[in-house]
Amino acid sequence: MSKKHIEECVRTSLEGYFRDLRGTEPDGMYDMMVRVLEKPLLEVVMQHADHNQSRAAEWLGLNRNTLRKKLVEHKLIK
Repeated sequence: MSKKHIEECVRTSLEGYFRDLRGTEPDGMYDMMVRVLEKPLLEVVMQHADHNQSRAAEWLGLNRNTLRKKLVEHKLIK
């Protein structure tokens, strides 16, 4: 799957979101999208990194402590 394909999936989902709103104006979309995208991103990357936080942080371009904070926020670790 290419970056372009992922972008198209996001675009299609957002169009569906706006259709579902049926004219109601959205609020806080940026934070909503970050939350919605971040958790599955972290789950998949951690799985492929064999739950090695240092490796996952490197792949994501994050500091390991930042990754750990995000994993706790999303209740992916305690």
